[in-house]
Amino acid sequence: MKNTSAKEKNAGIFRFGKLNFRVTNKQILFSTLLLCLGLVGLGSFWFKSRYKFDNKMSVNLQELSNVDYPVNPAPLGKNFQRYSQRKLTIIKRDDTHFDFVIEPTDNKTAKIIIKNVDLELLVPKAPEWVKKDQGLEIIAFTDREWNRQQVSFPANSPNIEISGGDGFEKQNLVEVALANNCLNAGFWEILLFTKEDGNKSLYYQSWFTFPMGHYKNIFEKINNISYWKHWWKLEHWQDPSGTIVKSNLLRNVIDQKEVATQFPLDERIIVSGEQSRKVRTTLAKNITKWKDFYDAKNEIKFASFRPPGFYDQNKPWGNQYWRIGKFDKTILRNIKPIGIEQNLQEIELVFTDTKTSEQNRLLISGINLKKLPQLPVEEYPKGLYMPMGIGIPPFYQSYDELTKNHPDVSPYFSFLLDSQERWIDHHHLAVDGSVMHLDKDNQNLLHLYLLSYERNTLIAHFLIDLK
Repeated sequence: MKNTSAKEKNAGIFRFGKLNFRVTNKQILFSTLLLCLGLVGLGSFWFKSRYKFDNKMSVNLQELSNVDYPVNPAPLGKNFQRYSQRKLTIIKRDDTHFDFVIEPTDNKTAKIIIKNVDLELLVPKAPEWVKKDQGLEIIAFTDREWNRQQVSFPANSPNIEISGGDGFEKQNLVEVALANNCLNAGFWEILLFTKEDGNKSLYYQSWFTFPMGHYKNIFEKINNISYWKHWWKLEHWQDPSGTIVKSNLLRNVIDQKEVATQFPLDERIIVSGEQSRKVRTTLAKNITKWKDFYDAKNEIKFASFRPPGFYDQNKPWGNQYWRIGKFDKTILRNIKPIGIEQNLQEIELVFTDTKTSEQNRLLISGINLKKLPQLPVEEYPKGLYMPMGIGIPPFYQSYDELTKNHPDVSPYFSFLLDSQERWIDHHHLAVDGSVMHLDKDNQNLLHLYLLSYERNTLIAHFLIDLK
């Protein structure tokens, strides 16, 4: 078979085997137009399918068995998966309020409704003062979507309705939780809990995609900006690394001082709360002390948290702990946050990058140190347990607390900055937040812990003298 010559191509002649084809410029233009129209049609179909919405929508639930999800760190109960194969219907009440109807497919399973949930509190909403700066706005939205927000309702809440079934759920359900997972926009989760031996146990868990048409509309309603300004960052992993952070637009400094701080590198790693359940998601060996996290010889990885919202040991997540490899000092500030009248405090931890010698800083700001709980070290999960970001809620919170403390008016913020005031991607560094409480016996001693990627483990314990 001869190839088509350049001369024949110029003449519009193309060979295929023994056959010759003559194609005119008009035919080429027409074919190109058809192709473009086809692509536009496909794009239009995808857009309508992805962002369609109705006042009442059936949404697929994904349920995973122990075989499907062997590293599930949740506190699984004896009745896990005994009441499964449910369906979900989402009903719009008004612009931001929705019902989540968890419907049974058999007679033994109850129908559970999470009623009248204000999704203004679960869809990312940026504080008004960050909108003065594009960088702060991007960081606020990105971190809000990429942090877990799990909201709980007691079974006797006016937002919960239970009916039907064999009676087990009516008698034993103690808590319903709705979570916006720390993933792309729309990846949400439902969890149902009972109590066994005095401890809360999970007996039902499922994942679903919240309808993106509703998500888009709620986002625009509560932020008063176009969804398309930030949609790619919200729906895909695109971190704002290198963004200049103008901290002065978040608070004004009243005064500051360096305070004595201990970082006992030889202290054994402290484990409690969810960290005690996530042993299987921390992929490391012979890690017993804080200093082990910063030893270049140790290869520390974590099970990746991936869609729709579970841990995968087969896709390990690394770290950049050398960026905080050497602790230098702590600075304590009194500050006046933007947007509120009360003066609060800010903690800055300064580190040296052990690869480049650059100084990097962790800021935790907008806190009232005097109101932190006094706790023994082993009860650290009961302290101020917070993600990184601006205008963010806690990882776990009751719906009642959330309605009283809207994240978008919170003065709290936390982020890592390099020596040029540029935002460091803490997800890749593998630090997802911090925990703080006052010492059980000394209210002038602050305990501050750093949480690893996905809160799998603590990676540091600082003892800060507030005097």
